[in-house]
Amino acid sequence: MLDEIQKRILEEVADLHTVPSGAYNIRANGKMEARNTTANIDIISKEDGSGIDIHVKPGTKNESLHIPVVLSQSGLKETVYNDFYIGEDCDVFIVAGCGIDNCGNQDSQHDGIHRFFVGKNSRVKYVEKHYGAGNGQGKRILNPGTEVHLEENSTMEMEMVQIKGVDSTIRDTKAELAAGAKLVVRERLMTHGAQKAVSNYEVALNGQDASADVVSRSVARDQSYQKFDSRITGNAPCSGHTECDAIIMDQARILAIPQLEANDLDAALIHEAAIGKIAGDQIIKLMTLGLTEEEAEEQIVNGFLK
Repeated sequence: MLDEIQKRILEEVADLHTVPSGAYNIRANGKMEARNTTANIDIISKEDGSGIDIHVKPGTKNESLHIPVVLSQSGLKETVYNDFYIGEDCDVFIVAGCGIDNCGNQDSQHDGIHRFFVGKNSRVKYVEKHYGAGNGQGKRILNPGTEVHLEENSTMEMEMVQIKGVDSTIRDTKAELAAGAKLVVRERLMTHGAQKAVSNYEVALNGQDASADVVSRSVARDQSYQKFDSRITGNAPCSGHTECDAIIMDQARILAIPQLEANDLDAALIHEAAIGKIAGDQIIKLMTLGLTEEEAEEQIVNGFLK
């Protein structure tokens, strides 16, 4: 059974207050805590115990899958491999994510490697949230790796969120798109203290009319560091857009590297990057409504990251 700390983490990373409906696999401190499969979604443990295989039957519509991970044991370090096989003509909602509550002096680390194989004409909405808490000296380290293979006319929407408490993260995301496939990524990130966050995206548009839209919004506070490195390669008549929009505060540092590579005459690719501080007139306007300067900053940051 999950303890109170683990339940609180579960709420943060998966918005779960009770056992979810549909298929789920809940992992706690390196072990499977609970699992449920459905007629259309099967979850199988890998033989070596390093993760799970998820099989979604062709034609599955309006079903959900939750696969959160919680760590509350200081010093635990693990690497988990999860493979998703999505059949043709599916429409599914997948919620992943990891939360670490570290109250000890040893570092805790979870590296989750997810591979998606999405069949023709299927649609996947994927939400991944990362969260850290605990008053120990040990670090909370999360390194997610995501590999996406989209077959013809398939779509994947990815929401990648990290707002609080993670000391170090390296997020590696790679995607390959066939003809007519579509990838949409929305990253929301905030760092504070001495935290470090690196986001690497590599997207290959290999088929005609494939498209990708990779957008990151982030806030860096205190002495934290962020790096956003996004590369879109057009190998066919396609369209791609990548954007980094960041607010920098205090003594933080941000490096944005948007990259484009066109290998086809009809590859239409765009990149944008903007880094700046909060405008003084925005703060003054909110202060005239009765907010303190600190409250005004929080309102602006929260609105920016929504």
